[in-house]
Amino acid sequence: MNHPVSGSTATTGKPHSHSGAGMDRAVVPSVRKVLVRRAVRYGSPIAVILLAWAGWRLAPASGTLSIQRDQISIATVQSAPFLDYLPLRATVAPLNVTFINAVQGGEVAEVVARDGALVKKDNVLARLSNPQLQLDVTSREASIASQLGAVSAQRLTLQQTRTTEETQLAEARYNLLKARHELSIREQLRQQGFESDANVQSYSDEADYYAQRLKRLDAARTQDLRVADRQEKEIDEEGQRLRSNLEVVESSLGALTLRAPLDGRLTNFDLQPGQSLKAGDKIGQIDSEGHYRLDADIDEFYLGRVAIGERAQADLGDVKIPLTVTRVHPQVTNGQFRAELTFDTPPPSGLRRGESIDIRITLGETHRALVLPNGAWLEASGGASAFVMAANGRSADRVAITSGRRNPEQAEITSGLHEGDQVIVSSYNSYKNFNHLAIH
Repeated sequence: MNHPVSGSTATTGKPHSHSGAGMDRAVVPSVRKVLVRRAVRYGSPIAVILLAWAGWRLAPASGTLSIQRDQISIATVQSAPFLDYLPLRATVAPLNVTFINAVQGGEVAEVVARDGALVKKDNVLARLSNPQLQLDVTSREASIASQLGAVSAQRLTLQQTRTTEETQLAEARYNLLKARHELSIREQLRQQGFESDANVQSYSDEADYYAQRLKRLDAARTQDLRVADRQEKEIDEEGQRLRSNLEVVESSLGALTLRAPLDGRLTNFDLQPGQSLKAGDKIGQIDSEGHYRLDADIDEFYLGRVAIGERAQADLGDVKIPLTVTRVHPQVTNGQFRAELTFDTPPPSGLRRGESIDIRITLGETHRALVLPNGAWLEASGGASAFVMAANGRSADRVAITSGRRNPEQAEITSGLHEGDQVIVSSYNSYKNFNHLAIH
């Protein structure tokens, strides 16, 4: 426990003396810390500038869309033979169709024929019943018969008048002949002194009378003949009109029996006994049997290119059958119009109405042209523009083009593109509002 006081004091004072010396000495930083501080101070603004410049370079320009390469299809513009044809699916239809209508209304009393049957001209198809029509016909027949009787009476009167006039003329001629003969005898007797002049004069006057009478009767007969001819013509016309009316009345009853107007196959015929029909109702049709045409519905894009006389071809298995476009309907329905084609040679047996057949319509001669695949890209652009790939393959620009004819595989390019150009041929529906594509 005995510690020298001086020693304790020295020990306590040393540290205090060293502490004062340490507070006055400067600390020197390392080289690494200096470099880090300078890099932070001067490098941060430069980094910000570089990042801004990179962002500006990498940001898409206005009207640019970024897409992935696996989202697009690319094809090369080529110079190749262009096959100008149009493949279609056509339907077999009868060459000629005749509709059957009810001429008179009535109730179906009997159905004789069946739908789909082959019929001959005038074959009975069905019979109708119409009691009111039968009564009307009977009444009209009686009326016409009465009028025909009156016409016959008029004709008889004319004949009787003509006979009477001819009889009067004959009598006048005879009396004139007799009077002249008697006058001749009296004149001979006068010359012999047996007759007086006064007596001969009376015979001469009688002969003159009959001559004048014959002249008047002949003139009247000529006039009456002209009138009678005109009346007879009118009577004949009236009689003919009445007989025609009678035929019409009688045929109205005959119209209750429905008959086939010509040979063929009866279709769309579904009458049932007891069914009521009005005059003019359609009851069925007759299709030409063995004579067919093909009906094809075509996209309106080809309306100006498909014309009457165009050649075509039907594919029936391994058989190619030549066809000709014979009619083009100008009406467009749901974006399509209809063309009718006929067989250049007798159609093959076994065709059935409504059957579908593949055909190809030739629109022009085969020629060499710049072509691209026909595809979805044409639908959105309408063939007026295309996206052409840049040389580096990282972008594509919209280019105005002109497209021409098309077939199912090819689209003809008439301007705006060159052979070897790489063109996006997948759908443009997502690019409608963009003119530049950035491809990653």
